[in-house]
Amino acid sequence: MVPIDGSETSLCALREAIRIGQCQHEETQIRLLYVVDTLSNVPQNEASPSYIKEIYTQARKYGQEILDQAKQEIESAGLHVETRLVELKRASDRIPQVIADEAKAMPAELLVMGTHGRRGLNYLLLGSVAEGVMRLTLCPVLLVRNA
Repeated sequence: MVPIDGSETSLCALREAIRIGQCQHEETQIRLLYVVDTLSNVPQNEASPSYIKEIYTQARKYGQEILDQAKQEIESAGLHVETRLVELKRASDRIPQVIADEAKAMPAELLVMGTHGRRGLNYLLLGSVAEGVMRLTLCPVLLVRNA
């Protein structure tokens, strides 16, 4: 499984997953995962202004475009692929937990994901999705940095 977000770092992880898949002798299935964070900004409900609804519509559309582009890259490498776009549903949902849950449900044999390698203040302020996933999943995780 490869969680992607459209960043260069996640594209490096995607390319590493393709390389690993091409080295396998058996049928390799890659699942791409994009998590739409619709909860961290403004709640979405019937009373939300139309521009809020449009922001979330565009976020979903962007996620699907990222998945479609990555799917084409995997298929052109001769591998099997499926895509999944997941939205955070509850205020308590966190992206690392969603990724770990999806890996468990698949079940994934390997989770390949990018990491920005943040340290210091950037790490403190932004956190690390990759670190969160590693703490939550029992699945082997391969972290790929953008060199």
